[in-house]
Amino acid sequence: MIELPALVTLLTVLLLFGTLFVAGKARGKYGIKAPAISGHPAFECAYRVQMNTIEATVMFLPVLWLAARYGFGLWAGIAGLVWLVGRVWYAAAYLRDPASRGAGFGLSMLGWAALVVMAGIGVVRAMMVS
Repeated sequence: MIELPALVTLLTVLLLFGTLFVAGKARGKYGIKAPAISGHPAFECAYRVQMNTIEATVMFLPVLWLAARYGFGLWAGIAGLVWLVGRVWYAAAYLRDPASRGAGFGLSMLGWAALVVMAGIGVVRAMMVS
């Protein structure tokens, strides 16, 4: 079942767009001219949320699809939803108070770790059969 991981991928793209929008809006609101990446603390938080989300997505999407491809489609989708909820929580918390971002980060890392385990098991199992 790859429909759930596909939906998670689409929602992840929307999350990326959302963080881009928030950072862009903060750039305009606080008068931070490109290419500057520092200035008002609220802009810096929005920018860090965007960059951290991009960095996390680079590690997330490959293991999501490896787990889905190698026998864990439903569970990969569920773990992907956990990751996604964690990233949204992380972003909202970081924008409100950077010190409060830990719980969202932890939840997203839990989903990511589950995907790494599923992907590892799936790939090794496929290599043993070949």
